[in-house]
Amino acid sequence: MVERSLSGATPARSSSSALGRPVATSHGAIERAAFRLFADHGFAGTTLDMIAAEVGVGRRTLFRYYRSKNDIPWGRFDRTLAGFRDTLAAMPDDLPVHEAVHRAVLSFNDFPDGAEPGHRERMRLILMTPELQAHSALRYAEWRAVIAEFVARRQGVGPHDLVPEVVSQVSLALALAAYELWLRRPEADLRGLLDDAMGGLRAHLAGSSPAGG
Repeated sequence: MVERSLSGATPARSSSSALGRPVATSHGAIERAAFRLFADHGFAGTTLDMIAAEVGVGRRTLFRYYRSKNDIPWGRFDRTLAGFRDTLAAMPDDLPVHEAVHRAVLSFNDFPDGAEPGHRERMRLILMTPELQAHSALRYAEWRAVIAEFVARRQGVGPHDLVPEVVSQVSLALALAAYELWLRRPEADLRGLLDDAMGGLRAHLAGSSPAGG
């Protein structure tokens, strides 16, 4: 449910940005350094100063990429949310809401070949680290809001009306259940689990409104 891969090359310090200034680091480089430290010291035992030192930058540079330590496990979540919103907006108007959301959630959780180990590590940290749960609740709310806004537009109601809230809350619960099962079963296929889980959305909505049709 977040940016999936921890892989990717780190830019050289001699590289230049569009404005001609040296590129000190990247989101990916910070994430990889942070996850190494999380593995060695635990999330709570890792400080921003430690991450900055591992990357070889100052705290001010680190804050240009991530507002807090809690944001690092979520990657570039704002960017992935924008893609999620675009995916939903592109769904055909005649596609039932439950099917549109189902397809969009699967698309949101696609990741490149080879990225699964890093994604599993990331999701394990997000779902199983007590210190992250309050921050994660804020991120989940942002994710749910994208779905609620889509359903509201399709239904001609407000995003905080009952049906958009139901669809967004149920979608999150189904997706998280699939992820938790995936973390417990290393041999399981994430896409298959998500597909099966999201297939239950129609049953949750059946008879509640035209959204379930």
